[in-house]
Amino acid sequence: MAVTGFRRRVVALTVLIATAVVAILVVVSHVLLSRVTDADAHDLARTRAEAVAANVTAVGGRVVLAENSSEALDEVAWVYADGRLIDGNVPASVVERVEALAGSGRSQTATVGNYLLYAREVPIDGHHVMVIVRVDLTPYETSEQRSLTLSLILGGLAILLAGGVAHLVVRRALRVVHKMAALADDWGHHEPGRRFNLGVPRDEFGELGRTLDHLLERVETALADERRLTDEIAHELRTPLTVLRGEAQLAQLSGEPVAPEAVLSEVDRLDAAITTILRAARARADAGTRCDLRFAAWQAIAGRAVEVAFPVKVEAAVAADVAVSLLSPLLENGLRHARSRVWITARIQGEVIVVDVLDDGPGFDPAEVDRVFEAGVTGGDGYGLGLPVVRRIAASAGVEVRAIADGRGHVEVTLPAARAAT
Repeated sequence: MAVTGFRRRVVALTVLIATAVVAILVVVSHVLLSRVTDADAHDLARTRAEAVAANVTAVGGRVVLAENSSEALDEVAWVYADGRLIDGNVPASVVERVEALAGSGRSQTATVGNYLLYAREVPIDGHHVMVIVRVDLTPYETSEQRSLTLSLILGGLAILLAGGVAHLVVRRALRVVHKMAALADDWGHHEPGRRFNLGVPRDEFGELGRTLDHLLERVETALADERRLTDEIAHELRTPLTVLRGEAQLAQLSGEPVAPEAVLSEVDRLDAAITTILRAARARADAGTRCDLRFAAWQAIAGRAVEVAFPVKVEAAVAADVAVSLLSPLLENGLRHARSRVWITARIQGEVIVVDVLDDGPGFDPAEVDRVFEAGVTGGDGYGLGLPVVRRIAASAGVEVRAIADGRGHVEVTLPAARAAT
């Protein structure tokens, strides 16, 4: 229905434009033709008047007309000398107007009904001579009417042709668009790796193909991201579940009860992993969001032995739960692999805040420093647990996080600083 509506709008617009163009052309052509026929009628009148004037002469003090055997000319040309008609038969319908022109004493034109009257003064010494001719305008008007009718018919056909061509062209173009959209939808569900690959766009279809290729790339990325999230969830949940199962099997073999502390610790760890993953899935950077980074760090530490070296007041442009979700897994890794000390610092650098989570453990392997945030990859003495989720939270919140191989456990988190309120 939407495609049909678009096609109708395009065809209607085409017909409207064609109608406007045809109307302008018809009006202009009719005006030009009217001027041409008017000029032709005046030329004919002047030619007739000149022909009659050439035969006017003075003989013995009298104005006479050379012998003219054309009776037809007597009906359309008249000669007045000193206010008296000396040649021609003036019809009653125009006699008053003809006599007025004869007495005017100057060359001029006038229109009476469908006739053009032209008065021409003939210079003859001692006499006032006027030659008046009549031109029937009916043939000219008939020609104009026929021309106008033909122009309107041709214009109407041109409008219909423009509408038909527009309909066919738009229909064909939309068929191509529909086919490309259907292919992109099918590929998105079954073959997200396929592309149109139309090369450098040379027309609108090339632009559409490139746009659909970009959409397919995003679909493929989203599917890969979904698979990666599944791997991260499995990685985060498998470790505490494995510990719980090991404790239970050990208790079964030894006949001793499972230590409540071990169970509670792993359950807490499992709960923290689930909470962190949910926060990662929901994390978004909203305009105007801000938090006290020192307070968020204390929430992430949760009473554990971690030293804090923060400025008195430092605010980041992220939500507090996002900051906690970022720092908590990093501190967990640091506490797990530190020899004796874990500490966290923060410093303001222009419009960002750089937070360093450090421990005196073995640190990251320089060869693996770029892969420690991938699911299932560990570095040093077991680094990797929780880091894929940290990367996901950071990407969602517009935060940069990277591991640094400097001989100790060191992860650098760069957050946007909150702007001062105005």
